[in-house]
Amino acid sequence: MSSTTEQATGARTWSVAEHLDDILTAVQPLEPIELNLLDAQGCVLVEQVTVPVALPPFDNSSMDGYAVRAADTEKAAEASPAVLTVIGDVAAGSSGTGLTVGPGKAARIMTGAPLPPGADAVVPVEWTDGGTGAGPARAMAPHSASPEGSGGQVRVHRAVTPHAHVRARGSDVCAGDVALEAGTVLGPPQIALLSAIGRPAARVRPRPRVVVLSTGSELAQPGEELAAGQIYDSNSFALAAAAKDAGAIVYRVGAVTDDADTLRATIEDQLIRADLLVTTGGVSVGAYDVVKEALTAVAEEGDEGEEPEAAEAEAPEGEEGAEDERAAHRAHVDFRTLAMQPGKPQGFGTIGPDRTPILTLPGNPVSSYVSFELFVRPAIRAMMGLEDLHRPTVRATLTPPQSAEDEEPAPLTSPEGKRQFLRGVHAGGDRPEVRPVGGAGSHLIGALAHADALIVLPEGTTKAEWGSEVEVILLS
Repeated sequence: MSSTTEQATGARTWSVAEHLDDILTAVQPLEPIELNLLDAQGCVLVEQVTVPVALPPFDNSSMDGYAVRAADTEKAAEASPAVLTVIGDVAAGSSGTGLTVGPGKAARIMTGAPLPPGADAVVPVEWTDGGTGAGPARAMAPHSASPEGSGGQVRVHRAVTPHAHVRARGSDVCAGDVALEAGTVLGPPQIALLSAIGRPAARVRPRPRVVVLSTGSELAQPGEELAAGQIYDSNSFALAAAAKDAGAIVYRVGAVTDDADTLRATIEDQLIRADLLVTTGGVSVGAYDVVKEALTAVAEEGDEGEEPEAAEAEAPEGEEGAEDERAAHRAHVDFRTLAMQPGKPQGFGTIGPDRTPILTLPGNPVSSYVSFELFVRPAIRAMMGLEDLHRPTVRATLTPPQSAEDEEPAPLTSPEGKRQFLRGVHAGGDRPEVRPVGGAGSHLIGALAHADALIVLPEGTTKAEWGSEVEVILLS
């Protein structure tokens, strides 16, 4: 990665793909850690997990009913039920070894209870009289109604075959089976399996801690009164929500005023809890573009004509503390012009002693959000160790926006040499379609709120006719 000053003098324009490749080359997956199961949800497993015990670990009933020998019910029918002697209850959680079902015998059994010795099937209670001597039962009498246990007789109106309504030991997974492969993303079903085989924790790549901060003296926080010239800070909320949606643990920092020293101090304070820093605003060419000013100054102070590693190697003995302090202020950030619209001004680099990645996004709301989807979301997912880094893309037919006017609007246009990302509404099905929503302005956050896709017009496209096929990035 070139230094800030080198990039400024080079003044070349980067493609979207080049900028993204640079980011993904520099961003590394986080080191694995052991996390409790619920904390590991959404994380990527880094080890193969094998099953220590069979599931289920014993033959058990899948119904509330009666554990029987199937042969004793072979001739059972409504007109001539099989009459069996009830020898007791087998409840879920019991050992199931206290009773033995012999010829002509049955035991009341609850769902999940172990099949007692001698029994080879379960008759659902609805196929019996429930021990009442009357017609078909709808449910069993509560055990509390007869604390001494179940007894008497039960009439079975339908025959069962061996193993009927029995969940056999190991019918789910067997001991020694591979439960989950390394690389599996742990969702609720995977968490359920891990807990079912007795695993209280999993070794995973953690979710990255992402600090989001916006810049601009014009920004007020929602709920505050707006002073003259102020607007509400929407970017930090949008990006924090987007980072959370991508899988990160997010810390949102309130808007920082247009002061380089204040911004530097804020960033340094946040480094202790950041695996990735994301700023929005202050990266263009204006006189108050504070992010560019602050991080350019830090880079120049830290470099002093040599690479950081060389400076550390030559630090005099006894000056390690001073060197560490200087390293904490170092930043190597490239501020770039990208061949895209919106989102032309971008920045990427590292800052602090741990070389924490930092992505600096433009301040217009649409530019900021589009930039997040293209660059920050893939970086977050790469840090998590995920293989699928990007939103899904499809091809769809471009249709005119909804309008009260009968006249068809002019075709979409795009600046030559730039990749344009327009907000759109996508309709799937056999013939997918996408229509633009809102204009091309990078401040139109109202239109963004109604979009579920980005329409991509590549660098070589200056006009897109209605009815033509376009690439679409699905946002939801």
